[in-house]
Amino acid sequence: MRKLIVISMISLDGVMQAPGGPQEDTSGGFEYGGWVAPFGDESSGKVMLEKMKPTDLLLGRKTFDIWEPYWPAHAAYWPGINEVTKYVLSATRTQSDWQNTVFLQNVDDIHALKNAGGADIKIWGSSELVQLLLQHDLVDELSLIIHPVILGKGKKIFGDDAFPRTFTLTSSITTTTGVIFADYQRAGDIVTGTAGPD
Repeated sequence: MRKLIVISMISLDGVMQAPGGPQEDTSGGFEYGGWVAPFGDESSGKVMLEKMKPTDLLLGRKTFDIWEPYWPAHAAYWPGINEVTKYVLSATRTQSDWQNTVFLQNVDDIHALKNAGGADIKIWGSSELVQLLLQHDLVDELSLIIHPVILGKGKKIFGDDAFPRTFTLTSSITTTTGVIFADYQRAGDIVTGTAGPD
């Protein structure tokens, strides 16, 4: 079974919209595109190169629409991006000129993809897709890149209908600018109790 690994740059309040640049995604009047730029340093660059190693990708349609014209022209910055298979969940699109693109129609297609043989699949961006995967308990790992900023509004990684689940921290790195790279692996059910004295 293939693992689904969510990689997301998020603010302290869980916003993941348009981390890369001012024009990346201005939907909803979002004004802070490119909010990760001030926090880059040498150590974060090294970790990002590791996370960008070639592997198949699963993307939401909106993220794919942003990536489709951009990455083929900037492939030198992400070696292998053109060669890996890009699975796209979309109810409206069925084809693309970007090589190795496969369109999926629904959650059942994602289940089939996950149950097929092959390497693990990474999900970048794609807030609605990530929320859908969490709702259906399909996320095996969360790789969160937490930036020390509160954005107040914007597309968020977590919705209110995620499947209740615990995760185990498997690794973490804090950069000189306060960015926390935290990797979590799916663990078990929620366990409750009383904190403090009875």
